[in-house]
Amino acid sequence: MDLQKQTAPAVSELRASDAERDRIADILRDALAEGRLTADEHAERVEGVLRAKTVGELGGFIRDLPAAHRQGPGPSPAPHRPTVGAIPIDPDDNVVAIFSGAVRKGRWRAGRRIHAYAIFGSVEIDLSEALFDHQQVMIKSFSIFGSVEIRVPENVSLRGMGGGVLGSFEVDTLDSGEPEAPIVYVDGWAVLGSVEARPRRGKVVADILDRVQRKVDKGLRKHLNH
Repeated sequence: MDLQKQTAPAVSELRASDAERDRIADILRDALAEGRLTADEHAERVEGVLRAKTVGELGGFIRDLPAAHRQGPGPSPAPHRPTVGAIPIDPDDNVVAIFSGAVRKGRWRAGRRIHAYAIFGSVEIDLSEALFDHQQVMIKSFSIFGSVEIRVPENVSLRGMGGGVLGSFEVDTLDSGEPEAPIVYVDGWAVLGSVEARPRRGKVVADILDRVQRKVDKGLRKHLNH
């Protein structure tokens, strides 16, 4: 009887990992800083990285950049380094201020993706008391002659991926020591405006501690039952 030959999939067909998406995003950010990509090209490619399913798709976004042709393996992610992951493209919530102000604050449920638009207006997004149903949250911010202000609890991870064009884009990078902590990514552009994201000191995501305690209690009960 003939045995059917099973061939392993090519590397380009393998499913992309979160760490690989994160590495490609870092390369694109460096290319933007070096002037190899325009602001529009960088934004378009980062969106593609978030949607990419395979290693081959990821490689396409840096094929014309020098980093894609360097010898040796890419840099390994640092311990507990947050990764982008498969965040949906369509927003769960739109916060829009056109010649006005818009606010999201208090005890509200944060979706996986939030879009903020401040056009001659101001947007305030305060996650310091929000409920996090997902570990990763993307806030896509666009400020045109306006301002977007984002505040997060001090025990989450906060990462910035955007930039400014005659404007200010400032994100205070924060890495939480809790592996269960939410990761908030702030992306987008400030054009003759400002985007600012910072932790709100004294505010913490309380249910992180609750989740950790539940795991400890579960492990203890399992141990006692033995």
